[in-house]
Amino acid sequence: MSAEAASVTGTQTRTDRRTLRIGTRGSVLATTQAGTVRDALIAAGQPAELVIITTKGDVTPGPVQRIGVGVFTAELREALLAGDVDVAVHSYKDLPTKQDPRLVVAAVPPREDPRDALVARDGLVLGELPAGSKVGTSAPRRRAQLAALGLSLQIEPLRGNIDTRIGKVDSGELDAIVIARAGLSRIGRLDRVTEALEPVQMLPAPSQGALAVECRADDAEMIELLAGLDDRPSRAAVVAERALLAELEAGCTAPVGAIAEVVESLDDDGRVFEELSVRGCAAALNGSDVLRGSAVGPLDRAEELGRSIARDLLDRGAQELMTVDDVAPEQGTADD
Repeated sequence: MSAEAASVTGTQTRTDRRTLRIGTRGSVLATTQAGTVRDALIAAGQPAELVIITTKGDVTPGPVQRIGVGVFTAELREALLAGDVDVAVHSYKDLPTKQDPRLVVAAVPPREDPRDALVARDGLVLGELPAGSKVGTSAPRRRAQLAALGLSLQIEPLRGNIDTRIGKVDSGELDAIVIARAGLSRIGRLDRVTEALEPVQMLPAPSQGALAVECRADDAEMIELLAGLDDRPSRAAVVAERALLAELEAGCTAPVGAIAEVVESLDDDGRVFEELSVRGCAAALNGSDVLRGSAVGPLDRAEELGRSIARDLLDRGAQELMTVDDVAPEQGTADD
């Protein structure tokens, strides 16, 4: 039994081994993600099953920012509050930054690699794409940072599941796409990655690659049960990144990137201790400018670190910068 599963075992009697209902979207990626939570609970002796819920984001075409915040999470959370499911599993970056007091993120399981990935024709990396190459991405954050690199790429709008997106490269419709590496990893498609984009090239979305395991705030037994799935470094990282996003008063479709990583440092006596290194950026949608900031501090100050970077960016004009755009608005759809 894994350490993760073993940590859950002690609470299983409080649920009387009833089958827990885990709400999830129905895509391959979403069910795979929720399946890891289900499997961890089952390994601990706690029966669990997936309940598929269709969200507004799954059935409404067009740019996500025109549909509204929380388009991939609202129905899951409504089902949770109604008692139709016991737990909901989200891609953390889909959740609004303002927490609903009736709900709590009881666990952040170990995070996947948060970097973005390039899937390109002929095995090309980003710097090898010829000027004018068509690169698909639906995230304003990616669009802005790609434009800022000055590679003269033609950025094209992109939505659909992972196979649909990759298919546009295979068909020749696009020369490349940029997509979250975590999603490819979870469904076993890392063989299609031609380059993992380092944060110095492109900062990922806040909380990209992380899952949020949510339950009702008044369900103390469920909170205790799910706590065994929580990974402290992953939670600290997403707390810092989402605090940065919240302080900027920006949503998941904003041109904001952030990454927090646990690093080891030495104290004056040569002893190793852990710190959280946080980097963030805010960009003009057209890539004309990118403001960057960073901070390092204790893991238990994660929220403070994220907010301090955001305040620095705001002092330097981030709010005004993020409204600068000379690209057609129909290109601004958001990635899952």
